[in-house]
Formats: sequence, C-alpha cells, structure tokens
Amino acid sequence: MAAAYEDRFWTSSDGLNLHYRNYPGPDDGTRLPVLCMHGLTRNARDFASLAEALAPTRRVIVPEMRGRGMSDYAPDSDSYSPLTYVQDVEKLLAEQGIERFVVIGTSMGGLMTMLMAAAKPGRMAAVVMNDIGPEVQADGLSRISGYVGQGRSYPTWVHAARGLAEAHGAAFPGYDLDQWLEMAKRTMVVSQSGRIVFDYDMAIAEPFAKPGNAAPPNLWLAFEALAGVPMLLVRGGLSDLLSAETVTQMGARNPAMRTVTVPGVGHAPTLDEPEVRAAIHALLDAAE
Repeated sequence: MAAAYEDRFWTSSDGLNLHYRNYPGPDDGTRLPVLCMHGLTRNARDFASLAEALAPTRRVIVPEMRGRGMSDYAPDSDSYSPLTYVQDVEKLLAEQGIERFVVIGTSMGGLMTMLMAAAKPGRMAAVVMNDIGPEVQADGLSRISGYVGQGRSYPTWVHAARGLAEAHGAAFPGYDLDQWLEMAKRTMVVSQSGRIVFDYDMAIAEPFAKPGNAAPPNLWLAFEALAGVPMLLVRGGLSDLLSAETVTQMGARNPAMRTVTVPGVGHAPTLDEPEVRAAIHALLDAAE
C-alpha cells in the first residue's frame, strides 16, 4: 500500500504560496527527516516511489520549488535561481523546526544541497547527490538550454511520451514506451485546454541562460562544507553533466562518499534503480 502524504503549503519571503508533500512517517518516529529536492524542470512526483519506500521509518518532505507543480509561479523570473530556492527551503525548514536532517538532491537539488551546507555546515547527517557535483559540464548545460522553456504541448499521453523519447532518448536508450509514459506523467499535467503540458513555468529558462545562474560559481568550496558527511553520489554512466573526473575529485575531498554508477543511463537516474535504492537504504540505515 502506498504511503499516504499530505499536500501542505508555506509562504516564501516574497509572498508566494509554495507546495510540499509531507510524508509524516511513523507516529513514534525518532529518526531524522529526509528532505528531497528536485531538478530544474521537475516536481515532487519525481520522489513519489522513493518517499513511499522511506516513509515507514522516517518523515519525508518533498518541496516543489517556485514555478513548479502546485507552487506559485513567480512574477519576477529573476527569482528563479538556486540561491532563491535555498532561501525558500530554509524558510520551510525553520517553520517546521527542522535543524538536522538528511538530504536527497537531484541535479539542481544537489546544487542547492551544497549551497545550504556552505551557509550552515553541520546540519546534514547524510547526503545523496544525484548526477551533480561542484563542476558541471558545459555540454550538459547546453543540452538543457536547448529544451528548457520550449513550451511544447501534446494531444495525448502517448504523444507526450514519444516527444520525450525524441528529446531525451540519448540519455535513456533502453527505455520502452511504458517507461516514457511514466516519465511523461512525472513531468507533465493536463492543462485547462485539455492539452498535455510541462508542469513548470516556462520563464525559468530566462535566468537559466544568464552566466552563473544555472550552476553557481565556486561550488568546490561549498562541497567542502560536506567533508566527512556520509554521502552517496549517484551518477548516470552516460551523464553529460557530471564527469568521471569530477567524481574522482569529489571522492578525494570527501572520503566518506560512496559512488554508484547506473550503466546505460544519462542525466539523471530516477533513484528507483535497484542498486541505487539499496545504496540509499544502506546510507540512511547508518544515519541518525
């Protein structure tokens, strides 16, 4: 049976109504909560399966950043930046009284993890970084720039799935139609017109194109704030965003890091792969 979650909201400092899924965990739970943070064009549905697997033993919080999912779209597109997302999430954590926690961050969510660690070291008991590091490959950023904010729509879910396959087939060469359909339903919704559209504000593409916004500079310094923190680094074997060389450097700077590479997958693994799921459970079992 799927773990139940509550749709909850909090208010950003600039007045936006932001949404998060709250998986309460056990009534007598004493283990640290898990904060899951999604990628650039994604939303809380990305973590549905993982959150359901973790919720029997601890609370799981899955915020949707401004401009995604059920969260308000920002009137000022310049606020679509990792630093602003971090401010939003910090406000949520403060309101919930959460001072120590585990983080799972995919892509942009991993960038946010490093920024949060640098700002307030020592709060994270364990970290999962999904296909992201302190150094981001230009090829990957260029590829993302080529599709973010395009605003395509589709008449049926099958059309949407085939559109995703055309755009991202190089990253998931082994996917069949059912898997593309699953990805479509993670990333898209039915609009008021009945067309299937991406579940984010197309305006996020505007600041993404500005230098230093897609991947903030000096992230090696931010990553070093996680030195000694038990960490799982998940990398897609075909990733064009996280290089093998960067992975090696990350391991040298944090000997507490374990790496799982998912073969035949690019950016980014779903975190539902059996070897990844086992590694996440092992990491969290050892955490507080």
